[in-house]
Amino acid sequence: MYDFLIAPFFEFGFMQRALAGALMLSLGACPVGVFLMLRRMSLTGDAMAHAILPGAAAGFLLFGLQIVPMTIGGLLAGVIVAMGAGLVSQFTVQKEDASMAAFYLISLALGVMLVSLRGSSVDLMHVLFGTVLALNDDALALIATISLVTLAVLAIFWRAIVAECLDPLFLRSVSRLGPPVHFIFLGLVVLNLVGGFQALGTLLSVGLMMLPAAAARFWTARVGPMCALAVVIGFASCIAGLLMSYHAALPSGPAIILAAGVVYLVSTVFGTRGVLNTRVRRHRHRTA
Repeated sequence: MYDFLIAPFFEFGFMQRALAGALMLSLGACPVGVFLMLRRMSLTGDAMAHAILPGAAAGFLLFGLQIVPMTIGGLLAGVIVAMGAGLVSQFTVQKEDASMAAFYLISLALGVMLVSLRGSSVDLMHVLFGTVLALNDDALALIATISLVTLAVLAIFWRAIVAECLDPLFLRSVSRLGPPVHFIFLGLVVLNLVGGFQALGTLLSVGLMMLPAAAARFWTARVGPMCALAVVIGFASCIAGLLMSYHAALPSGPAIILAAGVVYLVSTVFGTRGVLNTRVRRHRHRTA
């Protein structure tokens, strides 16, 4: 049991850095995923994950696989796409989901093209799917900073974010914090996707954000416990995915997301708000 569960994290430095980075990502990204899900913006997170690709690719094109340029580029690209989609939906007849989809498709195509101009297929795979087993100290410092900023902002604006999430019209009627809180929250989404990009790439970073959050919703209806449970599920998925990657020689990023996917599928069936318990409650109600 020790050799299977514990030894990989004690004996190998790259496994320790991968575990630390993945756990810190879960700590910040999973609560953000809960609010995205409750806002019915889950696919917006996926679109934003693709939106950072051209900025990260531009940093790669100019400076190679260096963390700071790729991070700054990804952050700028995410902000531009979020603001662009918002402006289009505000000043035209097009809804925000359609404008976000348009910007995301343009960003994905542009990012792949930029990477292909200089890099090889290996570089493209690195950008798209990340290398959690190759995290260095700079990447860990970046992820830690993003997680701390996320937790601090959520603590400061918790009530406003919850209110804006559950009843935005009410918040706007009693406070002027509605629009600022909305953009602050979108900033947290972009930040955590940029952090996730370092480990899981642009295509999988949203998975660690959304799957634990979606699984947690099948176990509780309260926002606070849902965020905490999402973090726990994220932790468990990262540990299981890294162990699966180590022992079965599988890609680490997809293994983490698949582990989270298994928890989600189990939760849909056996969760307190899942299929089985819902059917049992309905049956009892009918027979009462």
